[in-house]
Amino acid sequence: MRTVRDCFRVLALVTAIMAAPAFAQAWPAQPPRLIVPYPAGGNADAIGRLIANRVGPLLGQTIVVENRAGAGGTIGAQAVARAPGDGYTLLLAPVAILAITPHLRKVPYDPETELVPVAMLSSSYGLMAARRDLPANTLQEFVALARKDPGKYTFGSAGAATATHITGEIVHLKAGIRLLHVPFKGSADALNDLLGGRIDLIYDPVALAQVKAGNLKALAVTSGVRHPELPAVPTLRQAGIDVPGGSWFGVFASRGTPAAVVSRLAAEIEKVVIAADAREQMLKFSQYPDFKAPQAFARQVADDRAFYRELIDKAGIKVD
Repeated sequence: MRTVRDCFRVLALVTAIMAAPAFAQAWPAQPPRLIVPYPAGGNADAIGRLIANRVGPLLGQTIVVENRAGAGGTIGAQAVARAPGDGYTLLLAPVAILAITPHLRKVPYDPETELVPVAMLSSSYGLMAARRDLPANTLQEFVALARKDPGKYTFGSAGAATATHITGEIVHLKAGIRLLHVPFKGSADALNDLLGGRIDLIYDPVALAQVKAGNLKALAVTSGVRHPELPAVPTLRQAGIDVPGGSWFGVFASRGTPAAVVSRLAAEIEKVVIAADAREQMLKFSQYPDFKAPQAFARQVADDRAFYRELIDKAGIKVD
């Protein structure tokens, strides 16, 4: 009986292997979904819709963008991790979901096995942006202000354990100041409260348009280089605070998605990311094109996961 069962298992495996190329050739036979794990209006939503609108025609299908916000992006990530590995459910994710959040709290997905790297899309020009009437115009002035009144000032984020949260915690640790963290369901909500004066700071590239409009002020750039549209604003390191800079967005698929489907999707995404006007379009929401193919992107994710694990442990960062 065992021999018969073993034969059936081998037959099933061979059938699946032979069927994979045919499935990949037929894919996509229906509109894929791109899950954005944050509300509409933020940078994740903007980059997701840009990619979906441009990659869809190359695939001959409409890519449907679906916002599933909550729990710092983990609700959307879980939806993709639990979806069939058929290439029809994809995730638009920042570095936090794969490399930061899992080190801070239990997440309902395995970031190492359940989400397959497809392509890295962009990196961020992060901003440390303050409400317009904050009585400080530089990072040094704000640090002096915060040291006088520990816990008085607040900073918002796209959610607990997101990159917009961890960046702030690291800056405050390095600067020797204490702020109250206010987590939101996404960048757009945090930005609205900053504009309304209900919080004092955010560490998020979503603030760019409002900084340029004069409704907010930028105290520093959190990326490794100055923002091309804010050349007078120094980086954190230039302002005297040595912190790691940069954050990325990428596309992931469910575990089991055929390699041929991942390769096809990555190839079409590359065409969009390296297009002549991609840099101009991404700059509108403080991103710049930074494509990596599946294998290189997988290495990036693994390296970042190890980097943030060590950093979080050394800094003693906790999430309640």
